[in-house]
Amino acid sequence: MSGLSLEEEAVLERAAAAPMLDQVQDWAAVNSGSRNLTGLSRMAGLLANAFAALPGNVALREAAQVESVLPDGRVVPAEHGRHLHLSVRPDAPLRILLTGHMDTVFAVDHSFQQQRWIDGTTLNGPGVADMKGGLAVMLAALEALESSPSARALGYEVVINSDEEVGSPSSLPLIRQAATGKRAAFTYEPALPDGTLAGARAGSGNFSVIVSGRSAHAGRNPDEGRNALLAAADLALRLKAASGAGFSCNPARIDGGAPNNVVPDHAILRVNFRPKTPEDETLARLLLDQAISAVSREHEVAMHLHGSFGRPPKPMDARAEQLFGLVRRCGADLGLQFGWRDTGGVCDGNNIAACGVPVVDTMGVRGGNIHSDQEYLLTDSLAERARLSALALLRIAGGYLPEGMTA
Repeated sequence: MSGLSLEEEAVLERAAAAPMLDQVQDWAAVNSGSRNLTGLSRMAGLLANAFAALPGNVALREAAQVESVLPDGRVVPAEHGRHLHLSVRPDAPLRILLTGHMDTVFAVDHSFQQQRWIDGTTLNGPGVADMKGGLAVMLAALEALESSPSARALGYEVVINSDEEVGSPSSLPLIRQAATGKRAAFTYEPALPDGTLAGARAGSGNFSVIVSGRSAHAGRNPDEGRNALLAAADLALRLKAASGAGFSCNPARIDGGAPNNVVPDHAILRVNFRPKTPEDETLARLLLDQAISAVSREHEVAMHLHGSFGRPPKPMDARAEQLFGLVRRCGADLGLQFGWRDTGGVCDGNNIAACGVPVVDTMGVRGGNIHSDQEYLLTDSLAERARLSALALLRIAGGYLPEGMTA
């Protein structure tokens, strides 16, 4: 290590000493799948108690109203859990945003519910890396920061949402509000096992296309029917065939159909797009509109589009590169060497960047195999990453900002 002041060393020691592993194991024992409102409520309570150790007021915000499309085509309100929100020193001249999520991809009836040790430093368990480990790192870094007199110069907001794994539809207004006026942001998604960070990210759009045809007897008068399932499949094939270098398309599911002796009059195509740039997003939406128009006409069915591009592409612009540079220099002073690379994955960092706030969105633990029953956390990265965050926060509080990020 090099270039550390006595104040920094004291803060780093406190960050590393936080009981992060115990917290991760306690939190990972709670199933907080995105649709498990009971588990999310319990998780929100645990996090509210833990983050109450920081100054400011912890609040659990109600989810914004959003809609979803049921398999039968009805558009209904979608329920989501409450989101944790903390504001500290809102009148400080320099303010930043820190975000994370309490939900996981593992439903209450998923088989992956238990933790086990793979070896002495590798913990397998639901959400241990994505991102209950990251939440523990965030809290440890903030508590360590608050032990320093320099903390008084820095204001911050914390948002921990309950719906990140399903696209953050009900927390997006809160995230946008919290991003207002911030100079930088950290999000605690997991880094890669070697510490590599995510740089530029593709965007993401989720859509449901409701197809209404005409039923008929499959043997007596099939030509009088208009097959909604066939139209949905045709649309899926066209969208997939047209995806290429600028964006990818994943037709994920078709709901609907009918008995074998009935021409089906109802189907819903679920599809995801990943555009690399704002221009690619425009092209993907144009493709979707044109394909829907063509398939509707050729199959003589009605199609209704529901959904949006909820996460814009996140480029690596100059301000983002400067913030990454600050984090990398902090890492170097801790004896850590890491870089970053572009990814097709999306997170709340996409929406924060769209608000004009530079963000490093993989400040969490090192781990891997996320979104599977092989998910693991490298437990030695808890102290490592807490120290990294604490040092970056302390240097921002002390007035160190990369060139071009000053007020």
